[in-house]
Amino acid sequence: MLALALALPTTSAWATPQIQGHQISVQGSDLQRFLGGRFPQTHDALGGLVEMTVSNPALSLPPGDRLKMAFDLALATAGGAPAPVGNVTLTSALRYDTAKQGFYLDQPTIDDFRPANAGAKLDHSTRQLLNAWLADYARKEPIYRIDPAIAAVMGNVQVESVGIQNGRVAVNFNQNIEQLVPAAALSGK
Repeated sequence: MLALALALPTTSAWATPQIQGHQISVQGSDLQRFLGGRFPQTHDALGGLVEMTVSNPALSLPPGDRLKMAFDLALATAGGAPAPVGNVTLTSALRYDTAKQGFYLDQPTIDDFRPANAGAKLDHSTRQLLNAWLADYARKEPIYRIDPAIAAVMGNVQVESVGIQNGRVAVNFNQNIEQLVPAAALSGK
């Protein structure tokens, strides 16, 4: 199992999501800003024999139901300096965790790899390490978290769907969220 080596950022800057009726939505640029503060991340693998660094996340919200995220990958072995491996692009559906008030990757897949060195390939061992990190990341790390002040007033609402709509990540709930959130919190609307 890969272990997170860097602590989470201490920033309290929250973007105001758009809240309309049963839906909360967030712009891609807000997700990118949130992600940027959480990278680079360095993870130990194989009992510390290998260290994997993931950096420079670039998120986009293409039409459809999956987001796209690219990042740089570097590996270090036996305490050596990290060597660039290449740039990895993944796509993923999303899920919203009500208890954690965050958006998480759901069933991410590696769709493209651009090697740092011409002719290099993503070998089987590196792909396995990357997939292990990706599964761990999707389970534990949000790509965005709702402002706790807004999340606190949402009570026990249930998520009906999560998706990408008009270049925004949107969560649809079973209740009118707009009625639950104080007017002062709706300034981003």
